[in-house]
This record gives sequence, structure tokens and C-alpha cells, in this order.
Amino acid sequence: MGTDLVLVIGANDTVNSAAQDDPNSVIAGMPVLEVWKSKQVVVLKRSLGVGYAAVDNPVFYKPNTAMLLGDAKKSCDALYAKMKESAGPS
Repeated sequence: MGTDLVLVIGANDTVNSAAQDDPNSVIAGMPVLEVWKSKQVVVLKRSLGVGYAAVDNPVFYKPNTAMLLGDAKKSCDALYAKMKESAGPS
């Protein structure tokens, strides 16, 4: 896959690699987005809690994953402001 960056906002089970990697997982076989194949994954979550299926997500512990904890709307607004600032005047 040729993806450089993935922003995961408020998802947990839908990006959980255990669905493919762990045949004993309660979510085994569930369709998921393979975000872990990206060069960098940034996950925006309110907490490190598990998702609806109550399954830990191995993607959160991969070396290419960074966690940005807090309110996703505020975090996205702050990221956008920084990107706009870095881009300079339009």
C-alpha cells in the first residue's frame, strides 16, 4: 500500500488488526480498514479504552502509531490551524 499517513478519528474495532491476525478474537473475520499498513498512523481518541467489542487494539501499540488523546474536534481544529500556519499566507 502506498499510504503515508492515516488519521483514525473515533474508530477502534473498525481498524483493529486482531480481526485478521487473531483467529481466536471475538472480531475474527470482521472487515476492517488496514490502517496499520500506512507509514504513519495517528489515532485520535478520548481515552485508551476499548471499543464496542471490548477488544484491545494491537494497532495502538505498533511503532508506526501515535496516539493523540483528547476531544477529536478540538484536536482536528488544532492540527488544521498548525498546518495552515505552516503553509504560510494564502
